Amino acid sequence: MGGFFGVASKKDCVFDLFFGTDYHSHLGTRRAGMAVYRKEKGFDRAIHNIENAPFRTKFDRDVATMEGSLVTCSISDYEPQPLIVRSHHGTYAITTVGKINNAAELEKDILASGDAHFLEMSGGDINATELVASLINRQENLIEGIRYAQEVIDGSMTILLLTPVGIYAARDRYGRTPVAVGRKDDAWCVSFESFAYLNLGYTAVRELGPGEIVVMTPEGIRQLAAPGPRKKICMFLWTYYGYPSSSYEGISVEEMRYRCGEALARRDRDTKADTVAGVPDSGTAHAVGYANESGVPFSRPFIKYTPTWPRSFMPTMQSKRNLIARMKLIPVHELIRDRSMVLIDDSIVRGTQLRETTEFLYQSGVREVHARPACPPICYSCRYLNFSRATSVMELIARRKMQEMEGDAAAEHLADYTDPDSERYQEMVRRIGQEMKFTSLRYQRLDDMIRAVGLPRDQVCTYCWTGEE
Repeated sequence: MGGFFGVASKKDCVFDLFFGTDYHSHLGTRRAGMAVYRKEKGFDRAIHNIENAPFRTKFDRDVATMEGSLVTCSISDYEPQPLIVRSHHGTYAITTVGKINNAAELEKDILASGDAHFLEMSGGDINATELVASLINRQENLIEGIRYAQEVIDGSMTILLLTPVGIYAARDRYGRTPVAVGRKDDAWCVSFESFAYLNLGYTAVRELGPGEIVVMTPEGIRQLAAPGPRKKICMFLWTYYGYPSSSYEGISVEEMRYRCGEALARRDRDTKADTVAGVPDSGTAHAVGYANESGVPFSRPFIKYTPTWPRSFMPTMQSKRNLIARMKLIPVHELIRDRSMVLIDDSIVRGTQLRETTEFLYQSGVREVHARPACPPICYSCRYLNFSRATSVMELIARRKMQEMEGDAAAEHLADYTDPDSERYQEMVRRIGQEMKFTSLRYQRLDDMIRAVGLPRDQVCTYCWTGEE
């Protein structure tokens, strides 16, 4: 994923930038960057690796030396950014959040023009943000360039451009990710997370609509392109990615998770358990909702150790991520031993971490583990937001079970495997539960999850569960 924060102020605002970006640390694990502009000094930028230390510790020295009244910052899971670009549009700093599925095709087309080049990153890929800048630079002005980039990209792309005259903010064409606007007396800001600016003295103004483009200055924001008619915001923002204090489209993440847990409980009246627990962090609120609806007591049988292991401090290697995920959970044996437990996690993707959590519970003396994921089985790799950089859908545990059941023929019956009332779905779930050693396994239903969000079905993206937008 990734996050961003930008401020246009009548005075130096690097302090706001630093803490506003730090509030996005849950969205990125590899790179972070700050870009600032001050008329007397021009552009300045700092980018650091945050794989082995949180954002604050890497940028505290930069905050002491950087100055700017127009500033942007990025937290990223992959590419270094913001990038400072010189072009016929002038100099600007660019930050992006999204995913480009046709990057190779776009790169080839740009190189064929003979007047461009790309720098490779350490893994051999080109920087997606640099590719977006090259697309913008093919047009006569920035507005046309942003529109062009979003039209030709297969995937999703939200863009911030820091220029000497203001900050251009463009939400992706279908609004899969949010752009929130806040203001205070002498400044305006744009942010991925709406809560990130509240403690800095800003008040919420509004969210940009799908495909909307604005320019923000210290005096305010001006619309440059109206929102499009179609919205497809990612549902995982509520289920998993969003911080509990966030809200999107005016809908609270924490409250949605309570409703989601309540829906799980209403379909689970026959399950007898001593306690309900959520896998920290995002599973906790779902578990509270389940407990409130079912009357089964909520407890915290394991505690997430965060003083030196915050969520943003995670290696990119899956094996190391699994190890650290296990190290961060500290058991409370008195709340585990001899208990029958309903265990709620936000999702099951590959299944590795939740399987190890379950083994951890059995080793600690639990009697039964009834797993209740807060969303349906994930059957497709996300095409829009880098939810998972899986190299193959076969990394998904649901797809592996389909393959186990029917081989390549399973692809002909994907609709059945996403239908919770079908026999194929029931058998797939049974096999997943068996592999992961659950006493029982029931997934959230998609219709219940959509009702918990409260938006019309045609306004939310459900691709990873259904293969349909």
